[in-house]
Amino acid sequence: MATVSDFMIERMQAWGVSRVFAFPGDGVGEFDGALEKAQREGHGLAYVRPTHEEICGLMATAHAKFTGEVGVCIATSSPGAFHLLNGLYDAASDNQPVVAIVGQQGLASLGTFNQQENNLERTFTDVACYVQTIVTPQQAQAVIDTAFRTAKTRLQPAVIVFPHDVQGMTMEEPAREHWVSRSSVGAPSLDFAPPERDVAQAAEILNAGKKVGLLVGHGANGATDEVLEVARLTGAGVITALRGKQVVPSDVPYHTQQLGLLGSAASWKISQECDTLLMLGTNYPYGEYLPETGQARCIQVDLKPEHIGLRYPAELHVWADVKAFLTALIPHLQQKEDLGWQESVADRMREWDREVEEQAMVSYDRLNPRRVYHELNLRLPAQAIVTCDAGTTADWYGHHIRLRRGMLGDLSGRLASMLAAMPYAVAAKFAFPERPVVCTIGDGAFQMLGMNELITVKKYLQDWGANPQLVIVIMHNDDLTQVSWEMRTEDGNPVWDTSQEVETVDYAAWAQLLGFKGIAVRSEDEVGPALDAAFEHRGVTLIDAHVSKNVPPLPPHVTFEYAKNTALSLLKGDPEEGSVVVNSAKTVIAEGAGRVKDALHLGHSDQERAEPAAARADDEDER
Repeated sequence: MATVSDFMIERMQAWGVSRVFAFPGDGVGEFDGALEKAQREGHGLAYVRPTHEEICGLMATAHAKFTGEVGVCIATSSPGAFHLLNGLYDAASDNQPVVAIVGQQGLASLGTFNQQENNLERTFTDVACYVQTIVTPQQAQAVIDTAFRTAKTRLQPAVIVFPHDVQGMTMEEPAREHWVSRSSVGAPSLDFAPPERDVAQAAEILNAGKKVGLLVGHGANGATDEVLEVARLTGAGVITALRGKQVVPSDVPYHTQQLGLLGSAASWKISQECDTLLMLGTNYPYGEYLPETGQARCIQVDLKPEHIGLRYPAELHVWADVKAFLTALIPHLQQKEDLGWQESVADRMREWDREVEEQAMVSYDRLNPRRVYHELNLRLPAQAIVTCDAGTTADWYGHHIRLRRGMLGDLSGRLASMLAAMPYAVAAKFAFPERPVVCTIGDGAFQMLGMNELITVKKYLQDWGANPQLVIVIMHNDDLTQVSWEMRTEDGNPVWDTSQEVETVDYAAWAQLLGFKGIAVRSEDEVGPALDAAFEHRGVTLIDAHVSKNVPPLPPHVTFEYAKNTALSLLKGDPEEGSVVVNSAKTVIAEGAGRVKDALHLGHSDQERAEPAAARADDEDER
């Protein structure tokens, strides 16, 4: 006799689920037993058990990002369920369909303060678009279908709370009677275009523009050819948000990569000079890098209506699928005859690429982290998948990694959670075992849970078939570097070693202990050979790159405020003041070098240093 758990497994398969990321426990024990039985009988789901429930949630989110499918994570009652939250918030922040199935104590325990009994519906209500406890077998079908349908259509996580005793109850076909819902598998398509009047108005705005800019996000995934055709017809420069990096191939000359602290001077040029802005599937949050209010006529297209018109005042608000919208729009666009604007953008991007390469070649107190990413980019194989973490690795990824057509790349975006790079990479390897995967991560993030995930890799390596190639590149600088620079540049505070220092570990030896290839890299001439060895190895390679923590992730447009706050932090006694001054001066190439050197000058008394800074601040206000 089939149980509710058996039905859950069958129904998930009907929804297209083939793999779950799960961690067992007694609160979900009956369901675990059903999963094991189905697998043993040859009709189950692939069951991936990492070392921590938080990793389950992040892996499910990554699976959704890389495949477009619904990601599924499973955990036991309260303690395990709570561990899923970070991964589910990552899914919610980046608009990904994920279904979490969490155990619960028996029905009779609800509301009685029993062991591990908590109000899980209330816990998950903030993060999930749908949360429901299955309380009877006849209700199970509707709850499962609604969770998957809602996650797919709202692009958000949904949560099914599954009490232990209900898991083992005999499944019942929903009856044709009062209070009983009979549901079905399937979700409406999101490939919808806007009304013709919106398409016509968008065409009028774009045809009238002389300096068109496109800002392309992950919501444009799958619309690469359409984005390129619109850019060709309108003579546009194309910026991609960090999570939209893979949408536009890097060899498009007027693709200027990212905008802002992680972006290029060419993207800054587009933002500051464009008279028309088309935003496609992006919730880019950094308003200080967008055009001045009133500078550009703006069209924003998104599947999430709550994001439209939120970051920059739009003239036309389009609720639609990006690909469907562009397909309808293209026949209405007129070919721009004068491509001078687009060519100037491409020229600035070529200059920027030269500048970034020069920055990668500068020598510091230790290995230049930019050099590692530069050399990695030169060697990325076709179809590679690259993940990065939320620290300075995201800066180097944005500045130096160029994803060619067919490559994928991602990270924890709006949530910007540390440690996500490792579970993202492992989830990508499960989804695409034939493809090379590269994880770039800082030592602080790797220590959080990344080190543990090498154990997961060891456990499942045989499942990756003929190409178990996974390359992990660790930025080993014994510091929480992104926070250190944020303290200096945003708050004007010196680095506080008590909170920022990361205990050094021999990561290469740790990899070797688990049977993997581990390579320690300490100098520029060792970087290329180490990466060559990694990509020649048909297995797991960990590169322990001992890099400098004092290389500033300078924005392409170095503001006075940025430089002034850095100077203030040094005046307050930053322990790395000498290296910061030297390295900042070395790094500034394109713009603002004189101002930054002046602001960081430490050769005078505190009073002498403060007075010029105040005068320059007044001058900056006047300008």
